[in-house]
Amino acid sequence: MGESFTWRDGERTVRFGAGALAEAPALLAGSGFEGFVLLTTERAAEAAPELVRAASDVLHVPLGKVDKVSAGLIEPAGTQPLVAVGGGRVVDTAKAIAGARGGPCAAVPTTLSGAEMTPFHRTPEGIAGARMGRPRLVVADPDLMASQPPTGLAASAMNALAHAMEALYTPFANPLSELAALRAAELIAAGLPEDPPDREALALGALLGGYAAGVAGIAVHHAVCQTIVRTAGTPHAQTNAVMLPHFAGLMSSRAPAVMGEFARALGDGAGDPDAAAGRTAKLAARCGHTRLSTLGVEEEQLGPAAAEAQQHPALANTPGAPGEAELERVLRSAL
Repeated sequence: MGESFTWRDGERTVRFGAGALAEAPALLAGSGFEGFVLLTTERAAEAAPELVRAASDVLHVPLGKVDKVSAGLIEPAGTQPLVAVGGGRVVDTAKAIAGARGGPCAAVPTTLSGAEMTPFHRTPEGIAGARMGRPRLVVADPDLMASQPPTGLAASAMNALAHAMEALYTPFANPLSELAALRAAELIAAGLPEDPPDREALALGALLGGYAAGVAGIAVHHAVCQTIVRTAGTPHAQTNAVMLPHFAGLMSSRAPAVMGEFARALGDGAGDPDAAAGRTAKLAARCGHTRLSTLGVEEEQLGPAAAEAQQHPALANTPGAPGEAELERVLRSAL
């Protein structure tokens, strides 16, 4: 592919391409990020030593929920610009802190989470007036974004594919987000089965899927997956991978036109909306999990998760939003 581009989108600049990580210090300096605080993890920091050296301070983001983690890091982060190097949890933490105290943040993603492209995140616990926001600068290097081991990479790719699918049928879907979402699905469906996976295709797919979701929003799939993660403690990407075929099946009759186009993007020449679930399932199986039970979910957790998901604001973005009983049936089919 050899894709390399700079994309200006309002206040945001996205730099994508092989070797973009090496450009990061100069890009940050040219975008007002002098004296930045680096938010990262030990694994991610090892992949970006130049940014570690350039930072005025380095804060390791612990495991945990973004609202609690960000609240604990606001004071140590101070008032300097923030740069996140890591996966979705790290990027969302930087967004949450920036939204609470003001000031810019930048993102250098190390997974296919798409968090660098969306304005969605939890706000810091106990902080009044915190706002949602997105990074002002995104440095997207495919070799870094798609650097996870194969099963983790596949799970992360399914989260990206879920962004693309959901962006097709929310009330805010539009021709631009649809084009981005369908191209994202094509790239992920083509890139993941290759041996080795086409990391550039997956990274660009994740970027476009994140953009589409950032514009059009999310719906039932993410509402339920986020609820399962918070209530059952399951890993985020793997939960998305397990549930995506089930929600593709759920949506095939609720939004048949766009789900047909989604199926076509995944390789179904007929554009049959009912084919989307099977096509998605074949891709998702590469993450090593096809059932919620292997992620540690117990049967008694399904009803409460279905009930709590009814309170998720994104559920209202779903055509024919399913009720509690139907959601519980979907969860049972995935157990």
